[in-house]
Amino acid sequence: MIFSRLIAGTMKWGSWGAQFTQADYLRLIEGCISLGVTTFDHADIYGHATTEAEFGAALAEVPSLRPRMQLITKCGIRLIRPQRPDRQIKHYDTSKEHIIESVHQSLQRLHTDYIDLLLIHRPDPLMHPDDIAEVFTSLQGQGKVLHFGVSNFMPSQVEMLRSRFPILVNQIEVSILHLDAFTDGTLDQCLTHRLIPMAWSPLGGGQLFGVDSDRHKRITAVAEILGEKYEAGGDQILLSWLLRHPSGMLPVLGTSKIERIQKALLATRIHLTTEEWFLLWRASTGKEVD
Repeated sequence: MIFSRLIAGTMKWGSWGAQFTQADYLRLIEGCISLGVTTFDHADIYGHATTEAEFGAALAEVPSLRPRMQLITKCGIRLIRPQRPDRQIKHYDTSKEHIIESVHQSLQRLHTDYIDLLLIHRPDPLMHPDDIAEVFTSLQGQGKVLHFGVSNFMPSQVEMLRSRFPILVNQIEVSILHLDAFTDGTLDQCLTHRLIPMAWSPLGGGQLFGVDSDRHKRITAVAEILGEKYEAGGDQILLSWLLRHPSGMLPVLGTSKIERIQKALLATRIHLTTEEWFLLWRASTGKEVD
């Protein structure tokens, strides 16, 4: 497998969350790798373009870590931020010039010669598949990016790019609370073309536990029952529910705590039965399947 079974998402490691010091970054990077979580998910905008640089500074301190990990980053979103007062509105940009600029900046910030996987962060209404294919081909030929994919793309948008260039990954929002990918053709497409689905917000963005709604109560009740059987917590059961899907989903963990990453790994050893999987499906949808 190119990537680890669980992926460490870095969005909340820096100024958008935990506000790690360089020592904190290094401690968590080394901790993840020691657990076998060797894939790290970035985006050029995380921390208003500071998280990659902070992660990279820690990586530069121990360069021997780089060959032991896989780095993912994303591009294509332009934010309004203090460093760029000339921008009037948040927007998408998938032009050749912007993709090249973003990759060069990510390489510099991450202190690496190559990115293992580059994703177009959001589908851009103005994107041209020929332009993207041209720049992807160039970056791959130069050895600056090894693999390419997309994030939050619908099947028709994936097919548009696939008609011009091989796509390896679609990173999508999917969880027991967000079921669209199961029914809108996204996961069917992944199975058809052997694309790797990466699941961001795999636990519903922390909204599952402690929320007082009938849907949440149903889900947590079933997860607790199954947790007793498998000697696991509700989080682990719901991650295992995603891992049970035949597409080979790779959850992107949003935590900045090594203990939670360690506990999440238990999910990779739980194999829910078909009936158990549908018990959770029913709990989420509120009805039996037809």
